Amino acid sequence: MSDPEQSCPYDPAAEGAQMAFDGRMSYGDYLQLDRILDAQRPRSTAHDEMLFIIQHQTSELWMRLAVYEIRAARDAIRDDRLSPAFKMLSRVSRVFEQLNSAWDVLRTMTPSEYTKFRGDLGQSSGFQSHQYREIEYLLGNRNRAMLRPHEHRPEIRARLEEELTRPSLYDEALRLLARNGIPVPAEVLERDVSQTHRPQDGVTESWRIVYQDPDRHWPLYELAEKLVDFEDYFRRWRFNHVTTVERIIGFKRGTGGTGGVPYLRNMLAVELFPELWRVRTVL
Repeated sequence: MSDPEQSCPYDPAAEGAQMAFDGRMSYGDYLQLDRILDAQRPRSTAHDEMLFIIQHQTSELWMRLAVYEIRAARDAIRDDRLSPAFKMLSRVSRVFEQLNSAWDVLRTMTPSEYTKFRGDLGQSSGFQSHQYREIEYLLGNRNRAMLRPHEHRPEIRARLEEELTRPSLYDEALRLLARNGIPVPAEVLERDVSQTHRPQDGVTESWRIVYQDPDRHWPLYELAEKLVDFEDYFRRWRFNHVTTVERIIGFKRGTGGTGGVPYLRNMLAVELFPELWRVRTVL
């Protein structure tokens, strides 16, 4: 004898679920899925090109969120709203955890599979990502030479140029130290923010004061650790990028003309919050 519960298919409408969406907001409408899912346009017949496109598109979506959260965290630090800033920075760290996981999927593609469609990429390359550039600018790595790949998009270049006029996330963190009575070198607080911050012993000393008495300076101590946590994930993302590229193309030049793996290895040496790493040595 059959079980009545198994013979009658489940109908969500019986519990009040909305099933008709003529003229009403649906899941696909809200997320604009038609636009998103129609954005994968392989240029070859190679099976693995779809993986390559989706991996990079989803990475750009995660970077879109990272830009949004880093900007908001910087504003919160500037306004002494540290609890929201901590939440945002924690979220950015988790975003980069997701970006790190994406390399694991891309690494399922072999060199032979990538070779089948690599020529169809033309001169396009990940180092041309304007969102990645904005993240670096927001964090303080402000290489003006990297504006040039965006000359053909005046609105993007203008956005990046505007970012260079504002203090970076790290600049705002150092200004916060000064507002809370921690001595910070005047030349750091008054520096040209359009340039990359360079490590200074005086700033290492500022963080040493915080780290030597965390109970007294707990909000600043927590901010320091949120920044270190984020840079840790960021460094892993860069490292995974290098190893993925080497695994798939070896030491070929990048499609955008960079040196490929050697170029990416140089990026591993870039420190976003240098004194927060150096302070560990002097404690």
